[in-house]
Amino acid sequence: MIYFDYAATTPVDPRVLDAMLPYFSEMFGNPSSVHRYGQRAEAAVDSARETVASVLNCRPDEIFFTSCGSESDNLALRGAGLAMREKTGANWLLTSRAEHHAVSKTAEQLEKHYGFQVEWLDVDESGMVYPEMVEKAICHDTAIVSVMYANNEIGTINPIREIAEICHEHGVLFHTDAVQAAAYLPVDVQSLGVDMLSLGAHKFYGPKGVGALYIRQGTPLVPSQTGGGQEFGLRAGTQNVPFIVGFAEAFRLTNEERVERTAHVKPPRDRIVGTILEEIPNSRLTGHPTDRLPNHCSFAFEGVDGNLLLTLLDAAGFACSSGSACKTGNPEPSDVLTSLGLPREWARGSLRVTLGVGTTLADVNAFLKTLPPLVEQARRLATDKHR
Repeated sequence: MIYFDYAATTPVDPRVLDAMLPYFSEMFGNPSSVHRYGQRAEAAVDSARETVASVLNCRPDEIFFTSCGSESDNLALRGAGLAMREKTGANWLLTSRAEHHAVSKTAEQLEKHYGFQVEWLDVDESGMVYPEMVEKAICHDTAIVSVMYANNEIGTINPIREIAEICHEHGVLFHTDAVQAAAYLPVDVQSLGVDMLSLGAHKFYGPKGVGALYIRQGTPLVPSQTGGGQEFGLRAGTQNVPFIVGFAEAFRLTNEERVERTAHVKPPRDRIVGTILEEIPNSRLTGHPTDRLPNHCSFAFEGVDGNLLLTLLDAAGFACSSGSACKTGNPEPSDVLTSLGLPREWARGSLRVTLGVGTTLADVNAFLKTLPPLVEQARRLATDKHR
């Protein structure tokens, strides 16, 4: 199998695994325990927090470890939304339909069960949220704005710094989901100007099951998980020490090797885009043509069932995706593709191809040789089905 689904998850870097292993066995203590075992575990968590803070250019006590990027998104939206409503009476949330469901579904729940009102920001045909759109929608009753840094399905990079500036001019909190972006884009929170930023380790060669949320000091937030006083009282539960150690090591390596990793994936990514658009009729690139993640390309093929195409690719030895890993198996177009205004006969035929450190030129050549006849086969099968 050739793996082209690095946006869904990545393999754990052997260096990350080596850093984690001691904390499963000889240094297995609970960080909340007073004895020496606990002290060692606590020191590991503190060190990891300092490492993550150094990459983000923030204070260690502004880093909160969670179980994943989705939990970080939930904590940011629900926690800050409730806190701001209590503090100022603000009752509106601004976000877009192109967000990951960890944001959009949380916004919907806050509206349905908590009495918030949600205004859905428009995106352009590339899935981008422009600062002008935020400026038009924001008001004194806005509690929080959430716009993702880079889109997981279509790769589009949003102008986060400019959106953050607009939010702060209006005294409104700004959160960004950087789960997909962190593998390749700068994440200096001072430069970005964000109040909260979500991360997930398994997108950059760390383990699944651990994430982090940056919360700027002074940002009001109601805990969504209560219990002990872990994570400065904002996220109760015994810390997952080996995974937190793995998160920090993966994040450190990502920051150190970002330039090299980008140089490795961008040329073959560009070759895939150019070849597919040239050789496969009735195909189009989804997402922004240039302002997109360097390892990410996504397409729509007219008259193709995307799930059938994935099955054919899998049988041919290629692991790809139709968009978010959370959408696999659903025959309907995703909210992201629908938000772009794509007709249904195009939106159902989506394909996401994402590259990583393990991608080789031979992999790309084999894929480009295999894909065109499979798209033709998928179209033929779709036509036969509707006769």
